[in-house]
Amino acid sequence: MTARHSTEPLPQQVLEIGARLKAPPSDLLVNSVFAQELAQQLHLFDALGITDIAQTLVALELGSIPETEGRALLAALLELQKKPDDFVPCPERGDIYTNREAWLSERSAAAGWLGAGRARREAITTAFVIVMRKALLDNQFALSKLGGVMIERAMTNRLSIMPDYTYLQAAQPTTFGHYLLSFAYPLLRDLERLDLLFSQLNLSPVGCGSTNGSLIPQGRQQAAQLLGFAGVIEHARDAMWQADVCINCVSILNTGSVTLSRLAEDLQIFSTQEFGLIELDDRHARASKIMPQKKNPFALTHVRAFANKMIGFSATVTASSRTPSGQPDNRLLIYGELPEAVLQATEVSELMAELLEHLTFKADRGLHLIESGWALATDLAETLVLECGLDFRAAHQLVGFLASEFQGHGLRTLSPDIIISACEQRFGRRIELSRAQLEKALDPLHAIESRQEAGGTSMRSMENMLNDCSAQFTGYREQVRQSLAYLEDKEKELLMLAEALAAT
Repeated sequence: MTARHSTEPLPQQVLEIGARLKAPPSDLLVNSVFAQELAQQLHLFDALGITDIAQTLVALELGSIPETEGRALLAALLELQKKPDDFVPCPERGDIYTNREAWLSERSAAAGWLGAGRARREAITTAFVIVMRKALLDNQFALSKLGGVMIERAMTNRLSIMPDYTYLQAAQPTTFGHYLLSFAYPLLRDLERLDLLFSQLNLSPVGCGSTNGSLIPQGRQQAAQLLGFAGVIEHARDAMWQADVCINCVSILNTGSVTLSRLAEDLQIFSTQEFGLIELDDRHARASKIMPQKKNPFALTHVRAFANKMIGFSATVTASSRTPSGQPDNRLLIYGELPEAVLQATEVSELMAELLEHLTFKADRGLHLIESGWALATDLAETLVLECGLDFRAAHQLVGFLASEFQGHGLRTLSPDIIISACEQRFGRRIELSRAQLEKALDPLHAIESRQEAGGTSMRSMENMLNDCSAQFTGYREQVRQSLAYLEDKEKELLMLAEALAAT
C-alpha cells in the first residue's frame, strides 16, 4: 500500500472524525505533513489491526460494546486485515488510524464503536510497540547468530598466529581466533541490553486512555494477554508518553553498530596489500571501474557507514524526545524510522556473519609478520626479567635500545652475545642468556601458549572462553525462537477467536 494524493472532497464521515474542524485541512498541510506522517506509519497496518481486534474482543467480553455491533465490527476488522484492494490510504484522510477508520465507517455502522475510550495515539503506540517487539527479537537472533559464526571462526583459528596491533603498530603476538573472540563479548553485552529492552517493550500500553484511563472499561490485563504481552505498563500516562525506551533502543543500536564498525575497520586494514592478513570472498567485494588490480571490500564500507548513520540517528531520537511530556512530535518520525533502523541493524549483523564465514585468513602472512618484526619484543623483555634477573624497567629499556639499533631488522637478528653486550654497554652489568632461552623467548607458539591466565591466548584459556560464549549465544538463539513462536501462536489464537465470534 502506498500513500496517494487526491483533490477529491472528503467523505462526510471523515470530516466528522474531527468534530471541531469546520473546514478540511489545507493542501499544503495534507501534501507535506499528513503525507509524511502517513508514510512513517504504513508499516504499522497489520499490528494496528491486531490491536483493534484485541480491544474489540475485550469490549465484547466486558459488555462495553453491544454484542451485535461488536460482532459486526469484528467482521469488518477481519476483512480489513486482509488488505483489500479498495483500501488505499491517502494523506487527505490523515494518519493510518483515521484512514482505517474511514474505510470501516464506509462499510459498517458498527465502526462508531471502534476505540471507545481510547485515543488514536494509544492504538498507534500499541501497534508501534508490537512491531518493535518483533523487530528486536529478529535483531537478537541475528546478533546471536553472528556470535555463533565468530565462535566457529575463532575455534578454527586458535593457532593462526598474527601480530596484535595498537596504534596500528605491531604490538604482541596473538592469534586470529583470540582477536575475533574479543568482539564476541561486546555482542553478548548487547544481547543482555536487548533482553532488558525487550522486557520493557513487552508491556502493554493498551487501555491507558491517552493520559489517565477511561470511564469506559478497557480491560487492560485481558487485552495485554490477548496480544501476548507479559503485563501492562503500570501508569496510564507513562504508558502513552514513554520516551526513554526509544532512546534506550537507539542507544543499543548505536553501541552495536560501533562494535561492528570497529571490526569492519580492522578487517578493511587487514585486507590491504600492506597488511595482507585477510581476503574477503568475492561476493563481499566490488571491483574498481578504473584500477583493474583493486578488490574493494565494499561490504565492510557498508557496515562502517551504518555506524555513522546510527550516531546521527541517536542524536535525532534523543533531541526529538526532549519535549514537554505530552508532546506527540517526538514520535512522528520515530514510528517509521526506529523500526527501520532495527531492521537495518539486523541486516548488517547478517551481512557481517556471512562475511566472517567466508573470509580467508592468510596464516603464512601472519606468521611472517611475527617472525620478521618485533612483536615478540615484550616476550624478550619478560624473559630477561625471569631468566636473567633484570628488573622490568631495565629489561624494557634494553630491548627498546636494541629495537632502535637494529631498526629495519627482525628480532631474529639478535643473538645472546648481542644482547649480553648491549646490557653491559647500557647498564654496566653482565647477564647470562643461553641460545635455548633466547629461542624460547622468540618462539611464537610458546608466546601464545604461555599466556595461561583467564583471557589469554593459551589453548586452555581459549577453550574456556569459546565454550562459555558458545553456550550463551546458543541460549539466546533458543530463547528468541521460543519468544517468536509464542507471539506467532498468540496472534493466530486472537484471529481464530475473532473469526469465530464474527461468524456467529
